[in-house]
Amino acid sequence: MSILDELRTELGAGVLTDTALLEAARADRSGFIADDAPLAVVRAASVQQVQAVMRLATAHRVPVTPRGAGTGLAGGAVSSAGAIVLDLSAMDEIIEIRPDDELAVVQPGVINEQLDIAARAFGLWFAPDPASKAISSIGGNIATGAGGLLCAKYGVTREAVLALAVVLADGRLIRTGHRTVKGVTGYDLTALLTGSEGTLGVIVEATVRLRPLPAGQPVTIGAAFPDVESAAAAASAITAARIRPAVMELIDASALAAILVHLGTEAVRGTPLEPVTDAAPAGAFLLVQCDDVAGPVEAKAALEVIIAAGGTGQLAADVDAGERMLAIRRAFHPAMAANGEVLIEDVSVPRSRMAEMFREIDAISTRFGVPIPTVAHAGDGNLHPNFVYDGGDVPQAVWAAADELFRAALRFGGTLTGEHGVGLLKRRWLADELGDDVYALQREIKRVFDPLGILNPGKVFAE
Repeated sequence: MSILDELRTELGAGVLTDTALLEAARADRSGFIADDAPLAVVRAASVQQVQAVMRLATAHRVPVTPRGAGTGLAGGAVSSAGAIVLDLSAMDEIIEIRPDDELAVVQPGVINEQLDIAARAFGLWFAPDPASKAISSIGGNIATGAGGLLCAKYGVTREAVLALAVVLADGRLIRTGHRTVKGVTGYDLTALLTGSEGTLGVIVEATVRLRPLPAGQPVTIGAAFPDVESAAAAASAITAARIRPAVMELIDASALAAILVHLGTEAVRGTPLEPVTDAAPAGAFLLVQCDDVAGPVEAKAALEVIIAAGGTGQLAADVDAGERMLAIRRAFHPAMAANGEVLIEDVSVPRSRMAEMFREIDAISTRFGVPIPTVAHAGDGNLHPNFVYDGGDVPQAVWAAADELFRAALRFGGTLTGEHGVGLLKRRWLADELGDDVYALQREIKRVFDPLGILNPGKVFAE
């Protein structure tokens, strides 16, 4: 009996071979498209069904690509030829919210924003906030180690994960971690599985940390700078002053120009960008938002640092005015998409070296003739250079520019990815960052969890 026949016996209508679904599974938001379609998409509705899929995949030596909402930016959920795409989006139940323990237990298909909304009814919130929070799933966030605007103060997804239930390659179900605040028993497999991009196991349940809602209203600062280096220096100075904003976002000149075209000049009315015109664009825009009880005091101190660094800054008059400033940052991706195809990148450097990294990106852009508008989570040194190109395959000049950009990040003491993951996109550079011994050790860990190599093959490690 073929694996498709056995899958249909076990899962019935959950086994899908519709051409449109198979084609959709060949891609995610990274721009990667697999050469061939998968064997089937299996939409699991329970842990037991996930276990059945993995048992059959092991028996038939068939690769499996775990997939959630398909919003990844590194090709981690792109299918491979002849693979089973294990779709977990139907496992979308918030199993439990425990206000007294400040935690939630969720299935992997729960959408990030839906958990946050549910938690707020209890005076709590879910801190990880990727730009895709309205459409990305918790399982995918955990698999990729997703981040977001609030990471500098509240941490990335890794800091929010307390425990996991994971189905291994052979179908066994394991549980890792704790519901307790503390727990140091044995090796930290929860941390190992977080960010493993579906190469070690399939996440079927997560226990995550919730936080009390910050007191008071957030206070937002918008600041225009003559150039991105001075804006990056101001962001580093804010951190050095021991101020911890909830949000600190930096937009360079080319990104800002595209955003202003996309939004129109009305969108910047009442902000430090209001005098800006096409003829005299600002060199950079820095957004800072402080929250909780200390928010007003921290915002005042941050504004003093900004002015001392040469910025033209102002406090938003109220929460709505602050949201209008943040809308400028949120418009970045739509503005890029309006200009063509976009390769959205993700590198991190020490905060003290952000200005150097921005300077290097500008030099690479000039050298290769490739536009690279860039925004950054300036509070933690995480930059998102975007390579904009005309439709079709990513041009060779873009890959050559990206190669130099990645190597520059490593040269500055940084990392290839702060929150998107490695997937297919960055696997060729992974050994450069890890070194030969650590790279070999990580491959051995992969073999312990997945001796047949059927879990998301080709992802993370170069073949």
